[in-house]
Amino acid sequence: MNKKEFQRRTKRFGLDVIALIRTLPPDVASAHVGRQLVRSGTGVGANYRHACGAKSNADFIAKMGTVEEETDESLYWLEVLVEGRLVSKNAVEALLDEAEQLLRMVVASINTARGGSR
Repeated sequence: MNKKEFQRRTKRFGLDVIALIRTLPPDVASAHVGRQLVRSGTGVGANYRHACGAKSNADFIAKMGTVEEETDESLYWLEVLVEGRLVSKNAVEALLDEAEQLLRMVVASINTARGGSR
């Protein structure tokens, strides 16, 4: 997958998160988890775009570390939505799958940039 395709995919993830947040029940727990998820979910694409402008390999690795953190945090909040019974697993299954795929790709990209694996 090239840089432009990955940018589109990470942006789509953020947009899909926004769409999900709009369907959450209007209660305190949903509002809190929703805010956290929308921040991390949209942060995946924003931080990846930022990483694409890295000034060096070390800068790229550092910025991709932030992408990894945002993606992993998004997974966490999606799991909280399900385990807190705020949404059904079925409702977020596609987002969970996409977050896991993105996370694997980000980690692979970091490992490639490092010249090995961690």
